Amino acid sequence: MQRQLPVRLIKSLAVASLPPTSTLQELAFSHHPKGVAKVVLKKGKTQLFKDGSPMVYSGAVDRIIGRPPPGTGDMVLVADGEAKPIGWGMYNSASMFCVRLMQLEEEARRDPSCALNMVKLLETRIEEAIGLRKSLGLPSAKTNAFRLVNSEGDRLSGLIVDVFGDIAVIASSAAWVEKYKPEIEACISRISEINHLNWRPSVEILKEEGLDVSNLKEMQSITCPRRTKVTENGICYAISLEGQKTGFYADQRENRQFISTISDGQNVLDICCYSGGFALNAARGGANNVTGVDSSLPALELAKENIVLNNMDPGRISFLRQDATEFMKDALSRNESWDIVILDPPKLAPRKQSAASMAGRKITILRQAGAACDHPIDSGYPEGTYLSNILLRVL
Repeated sequence: MQRQLPVRLIKSLAVASLPPTSTLQELAFSHHPKGVAKVVLKKGKTQLFKDGSPMVYSGAVDRIIGRPPPGTGDMVLVADGEAKPIGWGMYNSASMFCVRLMQLEEEARRDPSCALNMVKLLETRIEEAIGLRKSLGLPSAKTNAFRLVNSEGDRLSGLIVDVFGDIAVIASSAAWVEKYKPEIEACISRISEINHLNWRPSVEILKEEGLDVSNLKEMQSITCPRRTKVTENGICYAISLEGQKTGFYADQRENRQFISTISDGQNVLDICCYSGGFALNAARGGANNVTGVDSSLPALELAKENIVLNNMDPGRISFLRQDATEFMKDALSRNESWDIVILDPPKLAPRKQSAASMAGRKITILRQAGAACDHPIDSGYPEGTYLSNILLRVL
């Protein structure tokens, strides 16, 4: 007498007998008739990248399998010492980072729709970036200047997108980004709030990527303004899209707001003030007097315009054009001092303790911070932690 197996068990056996989800190797053969080149890592070098580091440096590579060999901007498989794929990424024959990993094998098994499909991956990652910023409350009625895509932090190494109102500034620092420029612009253009695009290649970095930069130039839509106004934490800023970086340092948003919480009744000095972000927040926070110093005339013109935009008292906040070092030497000779001194960039004092001892002072650290939360950091790539903001008490 035959016994019937329970229906649930039959279903379980059927599922278990199905072939495993397609691996990257299988997808490479089925979707790419000519195959996909394979970058094989040296033995003992695999774990770093399986743990999440997206930048495969040339010293970790044992050999490349593929005829013809891959060109810059091509998709490649990345494999362990046994030639078993661990992920895929974008290749560069000239850069010290020969592959920027885009997806690991385990991820491709869970969601094969993006595997070895850069266009689909771009769409997916940018949609995820939009969702993350919305969960962080960006944009909002008080803030419409923020980072939408933060390179490795949003798992699109070499791509940065900053949003300023209805303008998206796209900064390119990788060869693959230049190759997929039309697809990237198409993805960003589909965002309903965006009306203008400004493409800004990072020329010096792209030189290191092996690109011929003679034909690379900033591109913007015909109607894209060269200047615009944005709001950050309720403060209005005039910004120039031809200015430093992408035009505005959105990474300091939370640090600028913090300054407003400790400035009440204080005399504040903002060295290397650019367009006045920290100085304006100090004034908004109730500072008695705020002085901003910068060597750039265009930056100071923006800073002075920002005083007017925010209806601030020009008797309490002012901006001076002078070299930072010369200003501080002059202030020292006049025995001037301030309650709060903001120094940005901090490269003027690369070693806190050395700077303090040279001045015959003692310091204590009150607060350490980094970039704003819309600048996520890939935990597998701590090198992406580029910004340090430190509040020091000088004794």
